[in-house]
Amino acid sequence: MSAKLGKPKPQHAPKAPHEDPKFLESTAARPLRILAEYIDPMTKLKREGIGDTIVMFGSARIDSREDALARLGRLKKAKTGKTAQAKAKHKAALRSAKSALEMSRYYEEARALSHKITTWAMSLGPKPRRFVVCSGGGPGIMEAANRGAYEAGGKSVGLSIELPHEQFANPYISSELSFNFHYFFMRKLWFAQIAKALIVFPGGFGTMDELWEMMTLLQTGKLPKDNLILIYGKKYWDEVLNWKAMVRWGTINEEEYKLLQFADNVIWSVRRPHLRGEG
Repeated sequence: MSAKLGKPKPQHAPKAPHEDPKFLESTAARPLRILAEYIDPMTKLKREGIGDTIVMFGSARIDSREDALARLGRLKKAKTGKTAQAKAKHKAALRSAKSALEMSRYYEEARALSHKITTWAMSLGPKPRRFVVCSGGGPGIMEAANRGAYEAGGKSVGLSIELPHEQFANPYISSELSFNFHYFFMRKLWFAQIAKALIVFPGGFGTMDELWEMMTLLQTGKLPKDNLILIYGKKYWDEVLNWKAMVRWGTINEEEYKLLQFADNVIWSVRRPHLRGEG
């Protein structure tokens, strides 16, 4: 004859799924995480009255002129080793520092352009906030974009991304408009969703990725045809990409090529119709 089972003791109910970190980090909950990366920015952008944005892209590796000059100055004062290897290493570092100083013009011009855009945009009033500068949230050109808006006294957006190496959001983003994404495609969605213009400064793989994505959306009509893609920095881009070759080879046509606009200084950039609020 089996022993009688005693009365079970009361126990706590398990956490609700939305309070269970293990569940939220699981593969099964991935759709929830994706949805969160859509709803959270939408809610905060609406709360801040953001009507639309001007997105500024470019390399995270471009320093301010001040930082580039300081780096070059330190290297010039540094004592070099006597070995051929040490001298070669120092020479390469000097060459890199001089190149960084040359490229720093783009940091300063992105900063100046963002300042001008923000100053003009604020004159349009806060309800809604129009043409708010938006960057990828990191250093380099992204920092310059947010910095220019900050120095103009305006708000700006930063869309940061979780990367394998440590990265911090730059300090010039408006804290209430600083976002962090796990999924690249959700970050891209928010770059494109409310953008009226994309200004592309010199950059590497990441900049290229965003540029091609936006160009494809514009080419295929997923973005309005009156959206602007402005390629900034003729010397850099003419060496890196042969745009006209795509027309000659027939992979794009002349009308698609004309979707791109080119600029090489801040004054010319702000004279573009879209950046004056026309069209």
